[in-house]
Amino acid sequence: MLNPFTRKGDPYMLVVGMTGVKMGDRLIQVGCEHGGRLAAVAAKVGLSGRAVAVVPDAAAAERAEKGAAAAGVLVEVAVAPPSALGQDSLGFDVAVVDDTGGMLGGMDAARRTAAVAELARVLRPGGRVVFIGAGAAGGLGGLLKGAAPAPSFAGSPDAPAIMAASGFSALRPLAEREALTFSEALKPR
Repeated sequence: MLNPFTRKGDPYMLVVGMTGVKMGDRLIQVGCEHGGRLAAVAAKVGLSGRAVAVVPDAAAAERAEKGAAAAGVLVEVAVAPPSALGQDSLGFDVAVVDDTGGMLGGMDAARRTAAVAELARVLRPGGRVVFIGAGAAGGLGGLLKGAAPAPSFAGSPDAPAIMAASGFSALRPLAEREALTFSEALKPR
């Protein structure tokens, strides 16, 4: 039986494309609301790259480990707050922040500032950070759900100032599709 309302193909193609992760990249993902999403992005680094997920709690660590195992992807998982990632300085090319559950968006300004400073510390010069936030569901799904998405850091009014204070270029929105928002900032060379 064919259902005309189901999506065909890879359910994570949008996320993988928007993050721009490629073979050989050193990737750090902060937060994990969906293990399959993490695994799809981490798979792109291949054997010549490195994928690390730093998550705030044991439940997120379990999601990350299950997603990676189901996809057969090697991901190092560590539990730590976003303001103390516990990784080497300048050790990563790309940082992906999964803020779909409001991990950063729900913090006060001081804690968000510390988390962004930590991202700047672990990214190499020329590295970039991609924020994935929850967007409003469109179409019939949006009408039926009716709930507002979790607050995202990239959509907050103080985000541009916090990013600039840590030395990032202007935070720019990339897209809003499939109930997700994508924003990006670069760390100057």
